[in-house]
Amino acid sequence: MINMMPGPTSVPELIRNIALEDFGSADIEPDFLKLYNECTENIKKIFNTKNDVVIMTGEGMLALWSGLKSCLLTGDKVLAISNGIFGTGIVDMAESVGCSTKLIEFPYNDTYTDYVLIEKTIAEFKPKMITAVHCETPSGVLNDLSILGELKKKYSVPLFYVDAVASVGAVHVDVDKHGIDICLGGSQKVFSAPPNSCFLSVSKAAWNCAEEVGYQGYDALLPFKDVATTGYFPYTPSWMNVAQLNLAAKIILDEGLNNVVKRHNSFAKDVRKRLKESGIEIFPVNENISSPTVTAAYIPDGYSFEEWDKYLRNQGIVCGGSWGKLAGKIFRIGHMGNNIGRPSHAK
Repeated sequence: MINMMPGPTSVPELIRNIALEDFGSADIEPDFLKLYNECTENIKKIFNTKNDVVIMTGEGMLALWSGLKSCLLTGDKVLAISNGIFGTGIVDMAESVGCSTKLIEFPYNDTYTDYVLIEKTIAEFKPKMITAVHCETPSGVLNDLSILGELKKKYSVPLFYVDAVASVGAVHVDVDKHGIDICLGGSQKVFSAPPNSCFLSVSKAAWNCAEEVGYQGYDALLPFKDVATTGYFPYTPSWMNVAQLNLAAKIILDEGLNNVVKRHNSFAKDVRKRLKESGIEIFPVNENISSPTVTAAYIPDGYSFEEWDKYLRNQGIVCGGSWGKLAGKIFRIGHMGNNIGRPSHAK
């Protein structure tokens, strides 16, 4: 069966096998701290940032919660820019922390377009945090972060929070260039490691907010602030998970980030070309905003998603459905990471 799910992606043998090593105690062995710091430096290169990087034991949602709960207080204002369920879901998450929220929602088959409205809202609402999703995986749309970054700087918004879980490693995220204070990633998408690690880039402004908030839960950022030098982690980290994530990052960097980005773009174009040749309509129609990591397409007439999924599995292919407004209407092909192959040394 060929895995073309939009995550978790297939894990190459090299990354699977490193988990078979007999690792020591990450709490006391200096080799683990060396590995952890090497991994954070590799992720910094992929994020294009000089900001700190924190690695946590847990799936990508852990990072999303961490960035919000660690940096927001009851009553703080959060402006969410959304064109999908993850962008809109951030509103629910922020409100659960007690924040005052405002949502600017665009159609699921479009990207962020009305920057006049966005700027006006920023000027009037004066948020502490702007949130955005780089790749809305359920709809296959990639959003431009550059103008949001400019508006964040223009209006001195303290924090810019970006979910890049389904894009980092296959798209240039450019954390520093776009003024992103908290950028979130996960092991199970482009990195093609098991869904056991997540990571965040953290700016000085975000660290200052975390110190002000003082949150100390399992998903808290603050206890990780000095681990790179002290080695004192807030809980026992998983040596195996960090080893897998580090190897995945090295595979990307060894190939060259530019080469990885080009390969994903080329594969995505080929997938969409072949779908259209088969009479299947792409979602969204404007392919210029389609993500290089996932393609969404309409389920052919006469099929429910369950029937279409069964048909594809009978052909030896596993794809994904969608959620919310798009449930039962589209299916998704994840062409990222090991789903589209790796250099020969990483198979």
